[in-house]
Amino acid sequence: MEKIIKEVTSLLEDLNIEYRLYNHKAVFTIEELDTLDIKFEGMYCKNLFLRNSKGDVHYLLILEDSKKANLKELARYLDSTRLSFASDERLNKYLGLKPGSVTPFGVINDSKDEVIVLLDKDLVGLDKINFHPNTNTATITISYSDLIKFLEYEGNRIDLVEI
Repeated sequence: MEKIIKEVTSLLEDLNIEYRLYNHKAVFTIEELDTLDIKFEGMYCKNLFLRNSKGDVHYLLILEDSKKANLKELARYLDSTRLSFASDERLNKYLGLKPGSVTPFGVINDSKDEVIVLLDKDLVGLDKINFHPNTNTATITISYSDLIKFLEYEGNRIDLVEI
């Protein structure tokens, strides 16, 4: 796990992105995260790995943890075929991640920039947002602008969406 975290933090440092790292026990849901005895600054985000019905387009949806994504509505918004959650195998193939560790930092492993990143418009401009660093045994806090800097460096397409 240390190697996985180091890969993310080293890239953040190379990009001059300020971050705060919290190590903790493995958590698989926002609810489990809330039980930790850690005061995270800022908002925690849900990260959903989705695919269209043909399986030829993959999305990483990042939204406020308190929101629920309506996949039918989102598909219409994107002018996409029906959306569903991608399999664990696809998650590993495209982002190199395991269930419970879905995060925008997974695009590090998307060497062909195939995954489209969908950002909830309500995240724009936030000072502090939280994500796992490709493992669910830690959390990283960064700013929205630094998240964009990271994603632009990685080269994946980024779309703002209304959730």
